[in-house]
Amino acid sequence: MNQPPLPAGNPPLRSITPTIDVYIKLAQYPILADQVRVRMREELFRRGIIDQTTFEREVKNKAIESQRREGLHDPFGQEQANIWQKRKDRVRDFQTDAYFANNLGITLLDQIIEEVRNNQPGHDDSIELTFNPEIAPWELLFRQGELYESLSPPELEQVKHHLEEIKVVLIKGMISDQLRFIGVAKKVFSIADLRRIYRRRIGGGKIGGKSAGMMLAWKILQQKDPDIGADISEQVEIPDSFFIGSEVIYDFRLMNNLDNVMNQKYKTLEDIRAQYPSIVEAHLRGEFPSDVVEQLGTVLQRMGDDPIIVRSSSLLEDNFGFAFAGKYHSYFCPNQATPSENLTDLMNAIKRVYASSVNPDAILYRQRHGLIDYDERMAILIQRVRGKRHGRYYFPTLAGVGFSRNPFRWNAKIRREDGFLRIVWGIGTRAVDRVDNDYPRMVALSHPQLRPETTAKAVRQYSQWYIDLVDLEENRFKTLPVDDILDHNYPELRFIALLDKGDYLQKIVSVGGLMAEDRFVLTFDYLIKDEKFTRLMRTALSRLEKAYKTPVDIEFAIEIIAKYPYPDYKLHLLQCRPLSHREEAAVTIPSDVPEADVLFSSRGLIPDGKAEQVQYVIFVDPEKYGQIPDITTKLELGRAIGRLNKLLEDKSFILVGPGRWGSANLDLGVRVTYADIFNTKVLGEMAVAKDGKPPELSYGTHFFQDLVESGIYALPLHLHVPGSYFDWAFFRKSPNVLAQLSPEDTRLGEWLRVIDVPLARHGRVLSIFMDGKADEALGFLVEQKDKTLVSKDQASISLPV
Repeated sequence: MNQPPLPAGNPPLRSITPTIDVYIKLAQYPILADQVRVRMREELFRRGIIDQTTFEREVKNKAIESQRREGLHDPFGQEQANIWQKRKDRVRDFQTDAYFANNLGITLLDQIIEEVRNNQPGHDDSIELTFNPEIAPWELLFRQGELYESLSPPELEQVKHHLEEIKVVLIKGMISDQLRFIGVAKKVFSIADLRRIYRRRIGGGKIGGKSAGMMLAWKILQQKDPDIGADISEQVEIPDSFFIGSEVIYDFRLMNNLDNVMNQKYKTLEDIRAQYPSIVEAHLRGEFPSDVVEQLGTVLQRMGDDPIIVRSSSLLEDNFGFAFAGKYHSYFCPNQATPSENLTDLMNAIKRVYASSVNPDAILYRQRHGLIDYDERMAILIQRVRGKRHGRYYFPTLAGVGFSRNPFRWNAKIRREDGFLRIVWGIGTRAVDRVDNDYPRMVALSHPQLRPETTAKAVRQYSQWYIDLVDLEENRFKTLPVDDILDHNYPELRFIALLDKGDYLQKIVSVGGLMAEDRFVLTFDYLIKDEKFTRLMRTALSRLEKAYKTPVDIEFAIEIIAKYPYPDYKLHLLQCRPLSHREEAAVTIPSDVPEADVLFSSRGLIPDGKAEQVQYVIFVDPEKYGQIPDITTKLELGRAIGRLNKLLEDKSFILVGPGRWGSANLDLGVRVTYADIFNTKVLGEMAVAKDGKPPELSYGTHFFQDLVESGIYALPLHLHVPGSYFDWAFFRKSPNVLAQLSPEDTRLGEWLRVIDVPLARHGRVLSIFMDGKADEALGFLVEQKDKTLVSKDQASISLPV
């Protein structure tokens, strides 16, 4: 018999699956469900259906039961804390749904859902700030900020403190939480700028130090503030850029079981070095989340077929105080293959940058600066390479690095505060990195046309011989001889080169009269004599230093814009970071030092400061080093110095050796890394003339930055300069204690000497005074202040600019 229909107004039949009904209902609100369940539990506790203590005890017990059900026989030992918390959260949700469904029902749930929905933050075009920016959705912050910036000046004045707070919240969440950075950034970034960054970010987290520095510097140079310099906003651009947020590296390592690499930083330096190659390979085998792959494909579509560069942008990189110069890696992607191959190339470059976050030099740098416990997340900066096509090659006409304070002075006329450039033809890697047998053009912006060389022969010798570029046909980054690329057909030839006439160098007045067999020397004389160019660079560096309130350095490319009768210039800013510098200390060279106590003196390019109470000297004799017959011994010298660096870490010592410390060319100096020399107080680079010319030393390079940041003086010993002196007898004939300190390196004693100064000189030690203003340094013997062994930390150090 059929059941009679329900009378009108009667409630519906009770569901036979109330818990499932609640679960299905909440599944329609994937974000609000957490807030709804909090209100559901409040109602359960308030109505006395169950008390909170009993509820949580049941959650814990059921979570433990679920562990056993899943085969965990030692639940607390087998499950990580975060997984245990996730397990309890899920069990808590199930318990909430079950208790609520069986006791309170779907009608009350609908009311709670409506209540939570009505409490959602909204946007009502009100100038009043009715929400907490720290916890508000970013879209709400962007809309409110855009509303404020659209107000008239009187209205904006009333709410500018709200606008500042919104900017700070967005900057902290998306760019940097460093207070010094925020203090500058909130004054120059607009909401539109911040939204632009947001739209170009892939994944969550911050965009990292390198990206942040570039964006901030660009905005500073867009300001029309006469108090910090002339308006150059129309002459400055940044490359098309995209950012991979700092959280993506977590997702990548989690899905590829690479979480364990984070503990590399606590291992010994030997283990870190030994394991690093396998870590790189493990990263290259990894895969990215599908949404990241899709967005990277979109980036490549935007870039077209222009080459791109993938650059590290860690949270610590390029910040106020720690530049991490050269510690992490960057990779060029020529981008000339099929879309699939280009995407693979791009992802491999990103993986290599991720792996470089645990490379030995980076970890050692963090150890030395007290940053080892910091969670160093790596973001990524993807940039379009600035340049032009020249036949099969792609490169910029001019690129380089600029310093707002000149660290390299070769003439008393040069003013440090006017800045300094290292410029090259082609991609700027040859100006940024240490290069061998090649010379970027150095420009003192106080006297641009003043150069160390005066003769045509010297200018030719100390010019750029190689160019870095992208070979579009071979789809790879290459280094080629300048003569292979630079010919009379190059469009900007007269701006960058002189005609080589053998005994002299001739200005190129007209390219029409040039011949195919003509040879050229890169001098950049036209640009350097053009006040329009030098003024642009001086102004940019000066404005940035004033805004940052500290010296800065930049990486850049220059676009030459043909215009009659004189060209214009556009500065493409690639990077900006606070420049490591030291407080200048006035040092006076003592005039009463007996000649017998002087171990060395040097003139020219001297830093400011002192290194006192030095006990050990590690000395590589330039003459004997040049006679070493095999590469293996030269390489072993560098490794031995690394071992001595460790053995003497609690002592006060200096290094003195030939040419360029850290050179990749073993003929020019001992190959060491920062990790091999970081405990020294002074790195003495002996400029001993060979074949009539002294080598270039380490000023203006990443290696020099390491020395400056670590409080290590790079002291050039120009033995070919009149007035310089070196006590060869002391350095060559004093007892060599290498065998006692490092027995395994005894066989290297012919070329590597370790001098115990007190042992060799009756208890006396070495002091080094350096006067940068007079460009003079003196190393001399003094009485030991403390008859116990003097550590590096106990020694008196005055830090120069």
